[in-house]
Amino acid sequence: MHLGLPNALESLPREKRLVEWLETVRHDAAEIFLVGDIFDFWYEYKRIVPKGFTRFMGKVAEIVDSGIPVHFFTGNHDIWMYDYFPTELGVTLHTHEIVREWNGKKFFIAHGDGLGPGDVGYKALKWIFTNKSLQWLFSRLHPNFSLWIGNSWSVSSRYSKSISHQFRGENELITKFTRMELQQRHFNHFVFGHWHSPIIYELEPNSHLTVLGDWIVNFTYAVWDGEHMSLMRHVSGGDDEVLSSVK
Repeated sequence: MHLGLPNALESLPREKRLVEWLETVRHDAAEIFLVGDIFDFWYEYKRIVPKGFTRFMGKVAEIVDSGIPVHFFTGNHDIWMYDYFPTELGVTLHTHEIVREWNGKKFFIAHGDGLGPGDVGYKALKWIFTNKSLQWLFSRLHPNFSLWIGNSWSVSSRYSKSISHQFRGENELITKFTRMELQQRHFNHFVFGHWHSPIIYELEPNSHLTVLGDWIVNFTYAVWDGEHMSLMRHVSGGDDEVLSSVK
């Protein structure tokens, strides 16, 4: 979603569209997974969080209070999320990948950044961002200054560009990672955010990689109905569109 990109005013229509979608899917959802980079930048102090996004956060709290679990994965843009969402909204926060099984099908779910071989520069940057000592030093800065730095970096980052890159199949690092995982253990579905190009990609006859896409230009999401994995596009005010579906 990269809420806040490029600024609060221009991000607001996307936030409203996201809230509309959440209200729609809550009527038949067993669980909802928000798989990272929900915010274009988020830094959480012990007693201070970034202002804004009240429509989104209020809707999430309402859904959780109704008894539907909401899982929130930290992405590379909202990696500095700690206890505010679990405490205030009741979400289940995930900072690493999780493995789940439904109806005999195994799922590997993660934001997806930093997995697999290569991308050494980004992995070094992520180590800096997750270093506890450096986080403590950053939190010593006044919030007005630190949040300005963070928002300026996020807007200029190549990971927050609004144009989706073309999925490169076997040349993608995430595809190479799934191939390595399948050599060790079987998964029916790998589900990732991070990359902005939505696709369901066949790895083996009974194993697929699903990249969820984005809510900047694509407005896509995935649904597992107990039998099929479907890639969907949200159509505001209309029926959502099925882009592809596999068993």
